[in-house]
Amino acid sequence: MKARDPIADLRRIAFLLERANEATYRVRAFRSAAKALAGLPAAEVTERAGNGTLTKLAGVGDVTARCVAESLAGEEPVYLRRLVATEGSDLDAEATALRVALRGDCHTHSDWSDGGSPIEEMALAAVELGHEYMVLTDHSPRLKVARGLTADRLRRQLDHVAQVNAALPEGFRILTGIEVDILADGSLDQDEELLARLDVVVGSVHSGLNDERTKMTRRMLTAVANPHLDILGHCTGRMVSSRPAGVTGPGDRGHRARTRGESDFDADAVFAACVEHDTAVEINSRPERQDPPKRLIRRALEAGCLFAINTDAHAPGQLDWQRFGCERAARCGVPADRVVNTWSAKHLVEWAGDRS
Repeated sequence: MKARDPIADLRRIAFLLERANEATYRVRAFRSAAKALAGLPAAEVTERAGNGTLTKLAGVGDVTARCVAESLAGEEPVYLRRLVATEGSDLDAEATALRVALRGDCHTHSDWSDGGSPIEEMALAAVELGHEYMVLTDHSPRLKVARGLTADRLRRQLDHVAQVNAALPEGFRILTGIEVDILADGSLDQDEELLARLDVVVGSVHSGLNDERTKMTRRMLTAVANPHLDILGHCTGRMVSSRPAGVTGPGDRGHRARTRGESDFDADAVFAACVEHDTAVEINSRPERQDPPKRLIRRALEAGCLFAINTDAHAPGQLDWQRFGCERAARCGVPADRVVNTWSAKHLVEWAGDRS
């Protein structure tokens, strides 16, 4: 039988493990093995598989070596076959229609902050999912646990994204962005000049989540009124699950939070401000967040808000988590024309630019 590509199979396994929200160490095992083999000539990989020395390589264990041997023999690795056979669940018609309408993802992370994979790897995974764009939104400086980007590092990232875009398939584009911290006074944690340069800005509260209601409401209203803020991220800050989310980067501990209740704020006032300032409300698709809860999605819909159904992905496989957000949005009756990432990249960037 014709040999398969063992590196592609290892990466596919890692992708499916990430999508299934499996433990970090499992994902890392397959990504590390793929990285180790990618640096070797194909002939050496075949030779090592034949003589049983694959496990002598740093990053290759017994399970991954067995997958490589099966792949080189022309067989779909058993590990991959089992994952494919048990993956996911079907969406209902309304959620499927919404998922199909999405053209990109407005909230993603890379290993420049607390994500587990390079920008290039995240982008190629988005291409494989059929996206037309991906907004790169690594963290801002105050979130040190997530290696937030200083102004200088963000400028370097912008240059790097330009280089990566030049090498990506035609029809796909990485849009520049940031997940900027909303500070205690409602200001945004990055230079105004840099925020103005970005295609899309997501703003989220990551600290002081137990602030009293009046203070938190004032903080969020100030942020929403900032012309640089395009999308209000995971607005309640809640965590409904404490399970690790498969993140493989240096900020892994940032995604091992215990369950956490919702921040207290005047949702009607905040959503009215979002409508007034044309700011979208994020429907965060992360399984451990499910933020905002459905009752607040319905209130934001009734208020007239725009939405963004985002993954907040920190690994390639998590880019397929949009289906979770689509399920919740569909159950609340959110129409596709109220979701900003059903728009083309050109429309999205123009909207964000007009707001600024």
